[in-house]
Amino acid sequence: MSAQADLGATPQTAATPQIAAGNARVRMRLPFADARDFEDARRGRLGSLSDPVVRATDGRVVWDAEAYAFLDGECPDTVNPSLWRQAQLSSIHGLFQVTDGIYQIRGLDLSNMTIVEGRAGVLVIDPLISSECSAAALALYRRHRGERPVTGLLYTHSHVDHFGGARGVVPADDVAAGRVPVLAPAGLLEHAVSENVYAGGAMTRRATYMYGALLPKGPAGQVGAGLGQTTSTGTVTLIPPTVEIARTGQEETVDGIRMVFQLTPGAEAPAEMNFLFPGRRALCMAENATHNMHNLLSLRGALVRDPRLWARYLDEAISLFAAEADVLFAQHHWPRWGSDRIVDFLEKQRDLYGYIHDQTLRLLNRGLVGSEIAESLRLPAELEREWHCRGYYGSLSHNVKAVYQRYMGWFDGNPAHLWPHPPQAAGERYVALAGGAEALLEHAREAFERGDHRWVAEVVGHLVFAQPDNQEARELQARALEQLAYGAENGTWRNFLLMGAQELRNGVAGTAAAIPPDFISGLAEEQLFDALAVRLDGPRAGDLRITMLWRFADTGEEYGLTLMHGVLTHRRGAPNRAVDATIAIERRALDELFAGTATVEELSASGRLTIDGDRSRLELLLGLLEAPDPAFAIVTP
Repeated sequence: MSAQADLGATPQTAATPQIAAGNARVRMRLPFADARDFEDARRGRLGSLSDPVVRATDGRVVWDAEAYAFLDGECPDTVNPSLWRQAQLSSIHGLFQVTDGIYQIRGLDLSNMTIVEGRAGVLVIDPLISSECSAAALALYRRHRGERPVTGLLYTHSHVDHFGGARGVVPADDVAAGRVPVLAPAGLLEHAVSENVYAGGAMTRRATYMYGALLPKGPAGQVGAGLGQTTSTGTVTLIPPTVEIARTGQEETVDGIRMVFQLTPGAEAPAEMNFLFPGRRALCMAENATHNMHNLLSLRGALVRDPRLWARYLDEAISLFAAEADVLFAQHHWPRWGSDRIVDFLEKQRDLYGYIHDQTLRLLNRGLVGSEIAESLRLPAELEREWHCRGYYGSLSHNVKAVYQRYMGWFDGNPAHLWPHPPQAAGERYVALAGGAEALLEHAREAFERGDHRWVAEVVGHLVFAQPDNQEARELQARALEQLAYGAENGTWRNFLLMGAQELRNGVAGTAAAIPPDFISGLAEEQLFDALAVRLDGPRAGDLRITMLWRFADTGEEYGLTLMHGVLTHRRGAPNRAVDATIAIERRALDELFAGTATVEELSASGRLTIDGDRSRLELLLGLLEAPDPAFAIVTP
């Protein structure tokens, strides 16, 4: 079934009375009359794309800037009013002047692209996710500001929405020739490629849930992701950095643009930095302070972030930069002007993450587990009513659980939870306990009528895993997930819930993209062999012994590769045992072999790979490598 067919089949159901009433209470509780964010989000707008649709070279739509035009209307009962407001703000798109010489293109991807004018050209900060969108953003800037060349490129951190469109704004040859420097925080390349390769298959699959790019846009569908609208679906690229920012206080000047940096590793990303433009009195906070509560653990999967460090970095930013800044901007959302407002914003963002950390630890040390803390903890009233502290992307619920996980791990200490049954086996037992499928469904139908949608989603989920072909169970769980989505303030929760409902009804829609070639070529040899190791089918390989020496003809490097006990181990230099085969190969040829775009036979025929020894051992090893499943089931077995 095609993705388009799936989208068309999604029912447009109404909110239940309980969800509608909950959304009405949100309207009464929060300060919707405060329009300052809308003023800031529209300030300095110079224009938008003449054609709102950005296409790939094959004609495929990778971004539609007008897809969220429906947000101009009144909030319906099927969307949490607070999320509707955030989506309205995020949908304001176009080219904006931040201050003299600094411009942002917002609403052409999940992230913003910032352009700083220098003496001869422009510095581009964070070229979005895909090259098609970044090229369209640069063209929009040039239409209003002239044909200035790109004289510098800067990545604020190691997430793909901040570097993926690099080749859309800068030819790689200009970087290689030294004409365009590429600045990035220390460790960016390592973290960028490892995150997207080692666990890249699962993360990419879950990202389809998190950002809801395959959902229909509309009041009963996708309205945004809190941090932005959604992810573009164009060509992802990566040009490696050439200038490393290695310490706080480091200064760099590119095309006459002076920058002072603050490193923030371990906060929003493993490699990230804030920086001040002293000559413009402008402060870029990367993604460390945006107009929402951020994730301490992304729902797509990632390392747990450190809110204690995060709060300290924000306090350090106030000390280092606040007195020298008249405007604060980030690589998501809209700027904030005025020194008093900048300090107030950073202080509240600091205290948001500090409070979550400290109070979770306080309750953890009283014996509460993550799910109990998440149900009981509330923010102080002043933070709870502050729009930029609301849980549109991260949430208090899953951030508390992330802090618990960071310190205590997955196990809550209760021995009854030490060895639970996996979902399908547990589902069969729950169905038997309920007295069979029909008894469980009857109980769930009554719970649905009472508005206990959380319980319906949980209990019917057991039946779906026990009997995945039970269409009534699938539909009832889909309806429950849909209602939970309608009441969710968090954009990524809404997307997860609606994607689950869609796949329960229609099956998996679309597949995840392959690893971009630039990511593979960006791996060091050690990382590439590590990536091969996590693809090895260990049970099948358990009794095998294979030893190889790999020689890279173009770099002169040698690596020993040993398979034993179901583990693929590598080391620089020759292995410590007799080799079965010596493989001479170009590094790029190994990249193609890993990506599946070339075979041993093709590379051998072209002379880019030669084998001295037992050729069958290489073929045997390659046959034991398992490609990630780009469309594995999530809501069903």
